Amino acid sequence: MQIRRDLVAAMVDHARRDHPDEACGVIAGPDDGTDRPERFVPMVNAARSPTFYEFDSGDLLRLYREMDARDEKPVVIYHSHTATEAYPSRTDIALAQEPFAHYVLVSTRDPETHELRSYRIVDGEVTEEPVEVVESYMFANTGSDDVPDAR
Repeated sequence: MQIRRDLVAAMVDHARRDHPDEACGVIAGPDDGTDRPERFVPMVNAARSPTFYEFDSGDLLRLYREMDARDEKPVVIYHSHTATEAYPSRTDIALAQEPFAHYVLVSTRDPETHELRSYRIVDGEVTEEPVEVVESYMFANTGSDDVPDAR
């Protein structure tokens, strides 16, 4: 998964703010096949728990309607783990309902650093994927001949 540095910082900041409770949210992106996270949408953890997160059903319904109106989809669904590594729990796996989303976990167990990892979760199967943090999507993953000519 490729993601901009500012979006990673926003997820980590949200996780630190909500600590010791788990933070959660979505990063929406265009529903055009690009799989590009663009719009950061922090959500409230309705469970207000250090070991579990839950989207408020009304907030989630509003978000999906808004994404639909903007031709967006949930590219990233993120939450934090406050005392464990950034790996999906059995509950996280059971609740994963978006087969095309990147499930990003941010661990805030260490107050000095964070751990960020991304997974695909489909039918209960967890597959970790590499995360490439970029400044911009404009020239990410391009060869040197893709750089515009300086004329």
